[in-house]
Amino acid sequence: MAFFYGQETLTAIQWVLRAIIGFFFLLFATKLMGERSISQLRLIDLTIALIIGNTLAHPLSDEKLGMKGALISTAVLIILYITTVYATLKWGNLRKLMEPSPYPLIKNGELILPNLKKARITIDHLLSELRKEQIKDIQKVALALWEPDGTISFFLSPQHLPVTPKDLQLTTNPFSFPIVIVKEGKIDMDSLKSVGKDMKWLQTKFTHYNVQASDILLATVDDSDDVKIYRCKG
Repeated sequence: MAFFYGQETLTAIQWVLRAIIGFFFLLFATKLMGERSISQLRLIDLTIALIIGNTLAHPLSDEKLGMKGALISTAVLIILYITTVYATLKWGNLRKLMEPSPYPLIKNGELILPNLKKARITIDHLLSELRKEQIKDIQKVALALWEPDGTISFFLSPQHLPVTPKDLQLTTNPFSFPIVIVKEGKIDMDSLKSVGKDMKWLQTKFTHYNVQASDILLATVDDSDDVKIYRCKG
């Protein structure tokens, strides 16, 4: 355990052990903080990510620093983060500070320049985000909101929205999510059972499509028993 404490020099194995401890401790820390810290980088999420990264980086690059202090500091930061997240759920004023309300960048096809400056983004950046959403004309946008996590939500004017089957009063089939039953040549027995099928049924489908499990890259089935098979190529 000497590698855990500050040393004049560390061997290659001791550096590896430090890296392993840091890696798994950071994974554990991220798990404790929840999926929000991964999927969103709001004010508090970005702050905690920068501090934890910097705290753990020092003992992983400087042999004279022990890991004990860094791990304790990280644990305290995680507790503070989780406490703050729960506090924002309870107290509205704190939530407004940590997660401010979105504000418009475009409204009824008109750019709102003061809010662009407030968000610290250029018109070029806004146009880039419009292109990503396949929106060619700013005048088609009823509302564009700058979100607390730094993304932009776009809402088209009603007259520019795509026509849906409901608009045309057409009857549609119920939504059915396909379940993967074969992936990379391996049959997923749990998924097969979840859709009420067995190997006999699957073998019948293999015969119908003239394939073997080993020939299949991906196979799915939906609620209508519609099987789609994607064969391996090459």
